[in-house]
This record gives sequence, structure tokens and C-alpha cells, in this order.
Amino acid sequence: MAAKPERRFKIAAENRKARFNYAIGEVFEAGVQLTGTEVKSLRAGRATIAEAYADAREGEIWLINSNIPEYLQASRFNHAPKRPRKLLLHKNQINKLIGAVEREGMTLVPLKLYFNEKGRAKIEIALAKGKKLYDKRETDKKRSWDRERGRLLRLKG
Repeated sequence: MAAKPERRFKIAAENRKARFNYAIGEVFEAGVQLTGTEVKSLRAGRATIAEAYADAREGEIWLINSNIPEYLQASRFNHAPKRPRKLLLHKNQINKLIGAVEREGMTLVPLKLYFNEKGRAKIEIALAKGKKLYDKRETDKKRSWDRERGRLLRLKG
């Protein structure tokens, strides 16, 4: 059987600090409801989702505080850069996410905003639990030890 081809997509924005600040649980892929100028601005790669989060409102999931700057060539048809954007998920996924946020006190954190193979804007959101300061120190210590161990093995072998 032939090997699956690698998924090809263009990353528009990435939240690198999410894996450091949060213990990541289950990851979901969701569509994002965007206007035309937002898509053009995303394709230029000018978005940031570092301080963004997802929230449940009236049975829907919304992406809050993500910054997609205005598209310069759009003139009067531009969008608001930090407007809430609706995430497109299946109803059972929405119910699962809302339940985890309300009952278990978890947070919905965006990890990556990208265009898939078909050219559609998608976002990877994760159910996450905030790390305490000592957890962050432990992660940092483990990362530095792995780096040092790799360096020692290269010198030895």
C-alpha cells in the first residue's frame, strides 16, 4: 500500500507560547468565518493569535482577541482587526468543548491558523489547562537537559 502523502498547508499564524504556558489536551480543527479582506490579509501572513482564546457564546464557539490587520488595498471595505470570529465546528464537537470549559475549567487555546490543501482557512484549537510556575520550570529544565544530552552524544559518537 502506498504511503499517505504529507499534508501540505501554509501557516498564517502560530501560537508558540501555548505549549509552554498550557498543558495541551485534545486538539480540534475548525473552520473560521472570515470576510474577503481578512483572507487577503491572512495570505500575506500578517496575523497574530498569541493573545487569542476561544469562548462559548449562545451555543457557538468564537475566536476572541485574534489580530488580523487591515488589508491596505481594501480602502473603505476593510474589516475591524480584532473582531470576534465564529469558528465552524460540528454540533457534537461544540457540545464537548463547552462541557469541558464549563465543568472541568479548561481553556480553549488556538495553536495554529493555516490554509489547508483546498485553500480554506482553518484553525487548530486545543483544550488546555494552565500550567503553574513550577510546571514551566520543569519543562524548561527538561528541554535544556535534552539539548545538552544531544550535544554530549554528538561529541562522543
